[in-house]
Amino acid sequence: MPSFRDRFLTPQVARAITSPSAILVTAAGASAAILLGLNPIGIVLVGAGAFAARVLGSVPRNSARARISPGSLVEPWQSLMKGILDARKRYGAALKGMQDGPLKERLGELGERLESGVDEAWTIAQAGNQLTLGRRQINSESIFAELQQAQSATRTERSDQKIQALQAQLSATQRLDSTIGDTYDQLLLLDARIDELVTRTVELSVSQASTDDLGGLGGLGAEVDSIVNDMEALRQAVEETQGSTPKGEEPGEPQLGTSSGSV
Repeated sequence: MPSFRDRFLTPQVARAITSPSAILVTAAGASAAILLGLNPIGIVLVGAGAFAARVLGSVPRNSARARISPGSLVEPWQSLMKGILDARKRYGAALKGMQDGPLKERLGELGERLESGVDEAWTIAQAGNQLTLGRRQINSESIFAELQQAQSATRTERSDQKIQALQAQLSATQRLDSTIGDTYDQLLLLDARIDELVTRTVELSVSQASTDDLGGLGGLGAEVDSIVNDMEALRQAVEETQGSTPKGEEPGEPQLGTSSGSV
C-alpha cells in the first residue's frame, strides 16, 4: 500500500500546487480573513490553510479498491462490465491527449468521481451475477409440471398445501426474474450514459476547446454526479433486495420495480 509520501509526490499533486484553482482558493481564504478583521499574520495563516487544504485534497486516496475482473462474471454481466471499463479507458485516453490547463484539471477531477461510479457498477454487476447464478439453479418448468400434476389429482388437504407451496415457488421465481431484468436494464442505461459522457469528453479533447474557460464542460460535472448518484441508488436497491431474503425463506418483493423480461 503506497505511503502518504509516495501519494503526495505525484504529478496530480504537483499540478494542484501550481494550478489556478489553488491560487484562487488561497486568495479567497485571505479575503475572508480580511473581512473578518484578522491581523496580517492571521490573514497569512488562513490563506495558507486554504492552499494546503486544496493541495491535500488532490492527494490520491490510499483506498483498498477491489480489483475489477469481468471474466469472473457470467453473461450478460460480463459484457456489460467490460463495456463500462472500456468507457473508463477511453475517458483516460481522451484526458491524456488534452493540453494542460484548467479544463484538463477539472476533467481529471470528474474522472476521479467517475471512478466511484465504476466501483458501484462493479458491485451491482456482482450482485446481478449472483442472482443470475441462483436463478439458473431453479427449474421453473419442472415446478410448473409438478403443479399441473398436483392440480389434476384428487384434491386433499395435503395436496392443497403442496399446490400452495409450488405456486409460491413460481411466484418467487417470477419476482427473481423481474429483479434481475430490471437491474440489468438500469445498469445498461447507466452504461449508455457513461458512453455519452466519454463521447463529449473526446470532443473536448479533439477540439481543445477553451482550455482557459471551464464553460467548455457543458454540464459534464452535473452529469457525472447524476450517474454516480444513480449508481449508488441502484446498488443500495439491489442490496436491499438481497437482504430481504432470509436464508430458507421465500424471497421478498423486489425493490427495483417491475420488468417483464428475465436475464
